[in-house]
Amino acid sequence: MNATLERWSTRRAFILAVTGAAVGLGNIWRFPYITGENGGAAFLVLYVVFVLLLGLPVMMAEIMIGRAGRRAPMQSLGHLAAQAGASRHWRLLGLFGAVTVFCILSFYSVVSGWSIEFLVMAINGDFVGRDPTEIATGFEAFLGDPRRMTFNHTLFLFMTMTVVAAGVAKGLERLNNLLMPLLYLLLLLLAGYAATTDGFATALAWLFRPDFSAITPLVVMHAMGHAFFTLAVGACALMAYGAYMPEHQSLPRAAGAVAVLDVGVALLAGIAIFSVVFTQGMDPGEGPGLMFVTLPIAFAELPWGALWLSVFFLLLLLATWTSSINLAEPMVATLQGWGMSRGKAAAAVGIGVWLVGLLSVLSFSTLAEWRPLFGMNAFDMVTTIPTEIFLPVGGLLIAAFAAWIMPRGEARAALGAGGSGFLLWQGVVRWISIPLAAMVLIAGLL
Repeated sequence: MNATLERWSTRRAFILAVTGAAVGLGNIWRFPYITGENGGAAFLVLYVVFVLLLGLPVMMAEIMIGRAGRRAPMQSLGHLAAQAGASRHWRLLGLFGAVTVFCILSFYSVVSGWSIEFLVMAINGDFVGRDPTEIATGFEAFLGDPRRMTFNHTLFLFMTMTVVAAGVAKGLERLNNLLMPLLYLLLLLLAGYAATTDGFATALAWLFRPDFSAITPLVVMHAMGHAFFTLAVGACALMAYGAYMPEHQSLPRAAGAVAVLDVGVALLAGIAIFSVVFTQGMDPGEGPGLMFVTLPIAFAELPWGALWLSVFFLLLLLATWTSSINLAEPMVATLQGWGMSRGKAAAAVGIGVWLVGLLSVLSFSTLAEWRPLFGMNAFDMVTTIPTEIFLPVGGLLIAAFAAWIMPRGEARAALGAGGSGFLLWQGVVRWISIPLAAMVLIAGLL
C-alpha cells in the first residue's frame, strides 16, 4: 500500500479526533468508580503523574509511528522496520492491535447500548418515584433480556460503522467536530448543576484534598493502569490517526492538548457524579454499578432529576460513540491496507464485532453459566483480557519500537520537537515509560 493520501483537514480536527478516541467509558464510567474505590484525591494525584510519565509518552510514540509511515498500522510498522534493517515481523504488531481493538469494541458496543436504554428510560421519567431496589432489579432484568440487549448493541454498532464507512473527512472528522464540543458543553452544564447541590463542596474535597495515607501498592497499580487505559494507547488506533496528521502540526503540543482535554473530562464527570452521590449520602466506592444503578437512584430524588439524568446519559452515549468510531478506524485501515474498499472493510468489521459482541450480550442470560477461562464468562473475558493484558503488551511493544528500533531521523522528524526535545522524550520512554508499562502488564497477569 502506498502512503495514505487522507489527512485531517486542520490541526484542530486532529486534536478533536484523538481526544474522541481517548474520551469514552474510561473517563465517564471507569474513572469515577475506580477513583471512589481507591481513596479519591490521592488516586487522582497518582493518575495525573502516570498520565505524564506513561500515558502521554507512549501516546506520542504511537502517533509518531503512524505519522512517519503514512500508512495503515501494519504497513507503517513494516515499512519503518525495513528502513531500520529490523525484522519485518514488527508489522504483526499492527495485526495484534487490530485484534485487541476488535475485542474491546465488541464489549464497548454492548455497554454503550446500555446508555441508549437508560437515556430512553431517563427521558420517559422511568426512574422517578422508584425505590433503589426497583431500579437495581430493573437493571438486572434488562441485562437478562437478550432481545433488548441485542437491539441496543445492533443500533449502536450501526451508528458507529456508518460513520467509519463515510471516511476520514466526511465521516470521522465531521462527527468529531460536531460531537466533541457538544460533549464538553453537556459536561459543563452537569458540573454547573452539581455546583447547586448540597454535596458539591464534599465532592471537591473528595477529589482535590488528598489523603496520602490512603495510597497502597494496589492503588498505585490501579492509577498506573487507568492512566494507560484512558488515553487509548496500545491498540494502534492512534497510529492510524497519526498517518492522517497534518504535516506541520506540533506533535508534543497536540498530544499535550489531548491529555489535558482527556483528564478534564474525567474531572468534570467526577465532580458531577460525586456531587450527586454525596448529596444523597451514598457511598462513592460503589464500584462498576455506580453508573447504571447508583446514579439513577441519586438523580431520581433530586429536583429536575429526570432532566439532568437524561443529559448525563446523552453525554455518556456521545462519549462512547466518538470513542467507538475511533476504535473501529484502525481495523478498517488495516483491511484497506490489504486492498479492500473502505465500505466493504467497514461492513466486515461491523459484522465481525456484532457477532462476537453477542457473546457478551448472552453472558448475562443464556450463557451465564458458560465460564470457559478461570471462572470468567464471555463478558468478563473481553473486558479483562484485552484491557489488562493486550493493551499493556501493545503499548510496551509500540514504545520499544519507537524508542529503540525506529530510524532515529524518522523518529525525530515525526516528533517535531527539536534535538533536545527528542532526547527528553526518548529518555522518558526508554527508562520510565517502558518499565512502567511492564509493571502494568505484570499486574494484569497476576
